[in-house]
Amino acid sequence: MKWDWILFDADETLFSFDSFGGLQRMFLDYSVTFTPEDYQDYQAVNKPLWVDYQNGNITALQLQHQRFQGWADRLRVPASDLNDAFLNAMAEICTPLPGAVSLLNALKGQSKMGIITNGFSALQNRRLSRTGLKDYFDLLVISEEVGVAKPDRKIFDHALARMGEPSRERVLMVGDTAESDILGGMNAGLSTVWLNAHRRPLPEGIRPDWQVASLPELEALLCHEE
Repeated sequence: MKWDWILFDADETLFSFDSFGGLQRMFLDYSVTFTPEDYQDYQAVNKPLWVDYQNGNITALQLQHQRFQGWADRLRVPASDLNDAFLNAMAEICTPLPGAVSLLNALKGQSKMGIITNGFSALQNRRLSRTGLKDYFDLLVISEEVGVAKPDRKIFDHALARMGEPSRERVLMVGDTAESDILGGMNAGLSTVWLNAHRRPLPEGIRPDWQVASLPELEALLCHEE
């Protein structure tokens, strides 16, 4: 194995992230039938907030509250309560993606593994425990706790310091979002694998070292390389 460390993103890299399902489940507690139209409206607010967060323009807390502010006003409950309920619902419904457990088993003992995520602490820790995957990882770095998000090089520098400053040539970053995971890995001088399940075109200026369409394909790449 040519990698001393393999770093993974979490959402839609190792774990399913059915935010529509999570929102539907969460809003049932508020007697709201959450529709596909409601979800479109939510994403129209949520997606730009994530871009702002990745660019360092807003904090994790601002993102979590602002995305639910419209519903908070409508339901007359704090936005923080809605956000907490959403993260709880996501932790309950989340499952590893197809091939994730096989991949982690194949890599265990071959190289150390870590997670670098822009997701939020309340979800990440609960989900790792619930899915039984916590013991595979030697490192969990959460942007909310570090104060910077991928693709900022600082979150990778923080992770590498915690890893004992391994040679960056022997560290691989795997993720599904080119604009945060792959660009972030490039910014930090790491090799990268883009998990491009939806066959998206590459954004300009972002060049992963490898592309795969699934975790079984990634397992084949990593475990059968010369």
